[in-house]
Amino acid sequence: MELSFYSLDSSNLTKAQLAEILFEQLGLNKREAKDFIDAFFEIISAQLADGQDVRISGFGSYEVQTKSTRPGRNPRTGEPVQIKPRRVATFRASAQLKQQLKQPL
Repeated sequence: MELSFYSLDSSNLTKAQLAEILFEQLGLNKREAKDFIDAFFEIISAQLADGQDVRISGFGSYEVQTKSTRPGRNPRTGEPVQIKPRRVATFRASAQLKQQLKQPL
């Protein structure tokens, strides 16, 4: 099954547009499509918040990395400051996605 995204009006793909595509092309009702998209992203967010990586076959992986304390400076005053440790999510594209991106337009 292949979904078509050619009817999108903007260069950004939103959750509402994803739900609309599920409604139009898969026949889900609008409530089910919206709930499906919300649940999908909630699961991914919860996994990342718990510090676990998320791998989506054929698309890529989201990994949680911990950045340690490091020196920085206030750009307004130039004053040195310590940047607090934090966790960030990074995305690494799969080989299949990288190959698709290499295709000429």
